[in-house]
Amino acid sequence: MKISIITVTYNSSKTLKDTLESVLKQTYKNYEHIIVDGLSKDNTMQIVKEYEEKYNGKLRYISEEDSGLYDAMNKGIKMAAGDIIGILNSDDIYAHENVLQEIVEKFKETNCTRNICKPNIYG
Repeated sequence: MKISIITVTYNSSKTLKDTLESVLKQTYKNYEHIIVDGLSKDNTMQIVKEYEEKYNGKLRYISEEDSGLYDAMNKGIKMAAGDIIGILNSDDIYAHENVLQEIVEKFKETNCTRNICKPNIYG
């Protein structure tokens, strides 16, 4: 299962590196990280571009005017190609390196696929 992680940014240079590092440390590697920036006036996009190579093709981003947080999230959702879509705020981090792995395991355990969750009747 592929996970799409959406991070909305606006002048997030003080916290964004920690967010990006927490994604890179994940043991589960079938993900894409989508950054949706609202034309930051600080060096947010410079940081994103510095991390692009570390992501080995798993980082995509846009920087354009939006109508606020939810508009930016919706842009990210439209860009997402994953089976699972999650939001990771630009000032948040994953608590440990197995978060994505645990999410995928829970989706499999509960028999969830894109748009459909069925109870696991086989135990």
